[in-house]
Amino acid sequence: MDERLTRFPLVRYRFEFEVTAPLRLPDYAGSALRGAFGHALRQLACATRSPTCDGCALRPTCPYPAIFSPTPRKSSLGALATPPVPYVIEPPEWGARNYAPGEKLEFGFTLIGQGIEHLPLCIMAWRRAFARGVGAGHGCAELRRVNALDSSGTARTIHQPGEAIAPHPRHLQLDTVPAPQRITLRFDTPLRLQENGHALPPARLAPRPLLTALLRRVSLISEYHGEGPLWQPADFTRLGALAGNIQGRNEFAWRDWSRHSSRQQRSMTLGGCVGDWQLQGDLAPFWDVLRLGQFLHVGKEASFGLGRYRLFDTAASIVAR
Repeated sequence: MDERLTRFPLVRYRFEFEVTAPLRLPDYAGSALRGAFGHALRQLACATRSPTCDGCALRPTCPYPAIFSPTPRKSSLGALATPPVPYVIEPPEWGARNYAPGEKLEFGFTLIGQGIEHLPLCIMAWRRAFARGVGAGHGCAELRRVNALDSSGTARTIHQPGEAIAPHPRHLQLDTVPAPQRITLRFDTPLRLQENGHALPPARLAPRPLLTALLRRVSLISEYHGEGPLWQPADFTRLGALAGNIQGRNEFAWRDWSRHSSRQQRSMTLGGCVGDWQLQGDLAPFWDVLRLGQFLHVGKEASFGLGRYRLFDTAASIVAR
């Protein structure tokens, strides 16, 4: 058991809003929520009011790029890339919804590593986003409370409007659970493992790309937002070889959905795999990463909630945390 993984700098929050003006969310609200959050966050954080962050002298110390748009730079793996962002949005369950005034809207928001220090600013950004309007009808809502969740999902209120943020643990503590020989990953939101820029269909998915994607995501998040990389290139080579010995069988369906890209000013149709993926073999080297991945997600667009899965035992009855 690696304590760097079982005590990871990550806090899961649940935001509860009360709708004040009719609010409409699409089938998958993750992209819409991220867009509203990013716009409000930039309004709050930007001191120059420049239309872009390019060339801004304040960029190295500004919380907006630190949270929402990290600067590309080399990682321990040697490649120049954009770091993963230190947050994950978990929107309401799949399905378009119309919220009437007085109804409650809930969604998850996870902060990671140094991003946790920006919780007060993030709360202000979410409040501003819903005050200005979210979704196709620009529906509005008011914050009622923010809860912090432990690894089992138990919630504790840490903030309500007009009150200070209560102290709460800044690490996710995973229980001591031995690695099984077989486990099921149930993907509730589309998994997009890509090859040459395209998401792989169910027939082309294999355990090794999944496990290496998880290892890479966890290590890069730790490197850029935590205490440093968890593995070096030689470790990835060794773990990749072990991942090649894992057997897998999936019962996936393909799910398409559309989002509007404000940056590209066009609508985009994205798809991914949902359903169960059973892995079998020596899972011990990957067990803590698999458990942590439930909260970090995996694959493309993980920051707005794609690639979310839960772990079940072979009877599909016990969630493994």
